[in-house]
Amino acid sequence: MLKINIEKKLSRFTLSFNQSIDCKGITAILGVSGSGKSTLLNLINGLVKPDTGSIILNDIVLVDIGKKQFVKAQHRKIATVFQDALLFPHFKVLKNLKFAMHSSMKNRFEEIIHVLNISDLLDRYPAMLSGGEKQRVAIGRAILTNPRLLLMDEPLSALDMPRKKELINYIQDLVIELNIPILYVTHNINEVKMLANHVAILDAGQLYRYGETNEILNCDYLNEWI
Repeated sequence: MLKINIEKKLSRFTLSFNQSIDCKGITAILGVSGSGKSTLLNLINGLVKPDTGSIILNDIVLVDIGKKQFVKAQHRKIATVFQDALLFPHFKVLKNLKFAMHSSMKNRFEEIIHVLNISDLLDRYPAMLSGGEKQRVAIGRAILTNPRLLLMDEPLSALDMPRKKELINYIQDLVIELNIPILYVTHNINEVKMLANHVAILDAGQLYRYGETNEILNCDYLNEWI
């Protein structure tokens, strides 16, 4: 369970989020550009510190401003996949994957590269990869850190439609095969329809709705995305 109750003052509004999220399957954070989605992820992974409140993951306190507790990003066991794959350009794919691999994941290395279909890419440099291939490698690298939670910040936004559909299939396989909970930021309602079990809608930094995908996608608020 991920329990979030925080506030963070931003330039245009104050981001306020108070919700417990079940860490199973994929939870989408949906909203238009500039609604605070990426900031929320960075509060969870420790790259941004809230002004007030707390974040608790599986009964482990990641931050509690009132008690002056703050776990640094590198110690949270939370992995993030950004819009840009951010691979090391001077490392081949194999070295990129193993750079921060947790010792407990060595026995699962072959399984993960099989699920993501990247075994043929191991001897290539990032410059030799397509956008979709780079993102699959970035996802593999994140998983190999053995995270408690995987955050994805619009990982498909730079891809064309065929590559988007391909990567969506791989993300679905990850949840089924590896049982990794994912928090998935997007402004694309079609991605939510295909991927998410639950949805949280952000509007100008405020949590507008949260619930199961089928229920939330029927609300009138989403007309602008349909």
